[in-house]
Amino acid sequence: MRACGAEQVIGRDTPDLAAALAEAGAPEVDVVADVVGGARFPELLALLRRGGRYTCAGAIAGPIVPLDLRTMYLHDLSLLGATVPPVHAFGELVGLIARGRLRPLLAATFPLERFREAQEAFIAKRHVGNIVIDLGGAA
Repeated sequence: MRACGAEQVIGRDTPDLAAALAEAGAPEVDVVADVVGGARFPELLALLRRGGRYTCAGAIAGPIVPLDLRTMYLHDLSLLGATVPPVHAFGELVGLIARGRLRPLLAATFPLERFREAQEAFIAKRHVGNIVIDLGGAA
């Protein structure tokens, strides 16, 4: 993540995220973008400053989470789900990539014959970026 320009990197498996953020000089954050969900959901919400936004695009650690509604309304938080982007978003994304303003992260590329290995890499969750299957001209 540092190679991508991040100034601070705190792993999701850090036992005390709030303490790690405080040590990094940012005891609160504006946005949490989560693709994991699960038991740490309340802790992630607690990291948001007043008016902060939590966005979720996945739940691989668990789809059912506890939510104390007071956390949401007393801190004026916005909770957003993201699964199907607007139609125009893909074209804009391709344009940003073509202009060099955005560079997708590529974790690994596997030929179609190694699809099982690609799935195992995905399930291991030790990658950063996209795992790509190269169809190699398959129709």
